[in-house]
Amino acid sequence: MSSNSQQHLEPIFSLIEPVIEASGHHLYDIRHNGGTLAVLVQSENPLGVDELSLLSRTVAVVLDEHDPIPGRYTLEVSTPGVERRLHHIGHFTGAIGEIVSIRTTPGMDGRRRIVGNLISADDELLTIEDPESGLVTIPIDEIEKARTVFEWGPTPKPGTQPGKKQPNTKHEGGS
Repeated sequence: MSSNSQQHLEPIFSLIEPVIEASGHHLYDIRHNGGTLAVLVQSENPLGVDELSLLSRTVAVVLDEHDPIPGRYTLEVSTPGVERRLHHIGHFTGAIGEIVSIRTTPGMDGRRRIVGNLISADDELLTIEDPESGLVTIPIDEIEKARTVFEWGPTPKPGTQPGKKQPNTKHEGGS
């Protein structure tokens, strides 16, 4: 998977990654789209609003000091979410064992969209267990887009609230 589109963000990674790491978290990704700079942070423990707000202020100070982005932009610091984009090899190795959705480049033979369990990932190949085709090997440089897929649990029965048991209302016998 080509990372040329993100190469201009490398200086920003270099500036803010130490700040994120020093706070005990991991810099997952940076996206610069139009007037928004999105900084995506992961942690061993769930990140709350207060922690993300503190990280946002800390990252803003570093960016203001070094001014690596010309012009105005809005800074957003958040988590990558349950359905996260897979862009770097580290993202793929971190998603091993999860369901992923892959769209390949138009030149690749066979299906362009593959959804399945990510079995392995290295610098050159991904192996996905596809329910339809079995094991599928995809060259990294033929991936156009990739993300994890969140699978919702079973739907509750109509008229019930999830997580609550219905009281047993069947009574037999007299008084």
